[in-house]
Amino acid sequence: MRKPLLGALLAVLLLGAGAAPATATGLDAVALAKTSPTAPSGTRAGVTAPGGTDVAAKAVSYAGTVALSNCSGSVVRTPGSQPNDFALVLSNGHCVESGFPAAGQVIVNQPSTRSFTLLNAAGTGVATLRASKIAYATMTDTDVSLYQLTSTYAQIQSRYAITALDLNTTRPVQGTAIKVVSGYWKRIYTCNVDGFAYQLKEGQWTWKDSVRYTSACNTIGGTSGSPVIDNTTGKVVAVNNTGNESGGRCTDNNPCEVDQNGNVTVRQGINCAQETYQIVPCVGTGTTINLSLPGCALPKP
Repeated sequence: MRKPLLGALLAVLLLGAGAAPATATGLDAVALAKTSPTAPSGTRAGVTAPGGTDVAAKAVSYAGTVALSNCSGSVVRTPGSQPNDFALVLSNGHCVESGFPAAGQVIVNQPSTRSFTLLNAAGTGVATLRASKIAYATMTDTDVSLYQLTSTYAQIQSRYAITALDLNTTRPVQGTAIKVVSGYWKRIYTCNVDGFAYQLKEGQWTWKDSVRYTSACNTIGGTSGSPVIDNTTGKVVAVNNTGNESGGRCTDNNPCEVDQNGNVTVRQGINCAQETYQIVPCVGTGTTINLSLPGCALPKP
């Protein structure tokens, strides 16, 4: 999670000047030379759903994803979102421009003018979107940020022919085929949900019921905030946020898993995400974040 700028500069030297985005700055802007993930094919393919049923996969692309200055993200909507609502951008709490929120800290309705590069299906930047505020951000129990934009869903659709990604309303299932779509690096990682961590501890932060990927999703710095998309439904089920880099135990950049009995497991090289279904009950009229709504369990200030 915590990444030095030096890594991004190293990536430029290793991969060539064109490999790193021009905006590779900030704590999460690093890429080490690793195996490239699977690129999007743009075609439908058969996948096997949990339980062994063959289903048609959605064609997952970059459409609706965004690049931040130091992270990835996506334009998202809930089932209750209306065309004239101001759109929301989903990323990580540790990606906010004011720095990492401390354990126990919750940010609500903090003014922001942050910009986001909106990508089309091919991964080409087609627009610069701008925030009006950080509607919600925290690194407590989860690692999530939601920016409210100055553009509505209808404006984004009519101007750029891009539809926001849908947030799934239920918890993901073990074995689900997924893609992690990074707007920052324009890379798509393909793997499965390997399981869940009862608690994921990294430095001062603890996250609950985190998604663990199979090893094929070898995500890197800059992919933080990427939407994790269910191949079958095309909906966002989680937001990519961290991985154990060097085998450390519960330290920065080296999260560990803690089970219900307090047993600690370290999985070097395995990466994780935070579930997003719990965001849906907290989004009220006009895409405002209302932490008092029934069913909303996000941490409160």
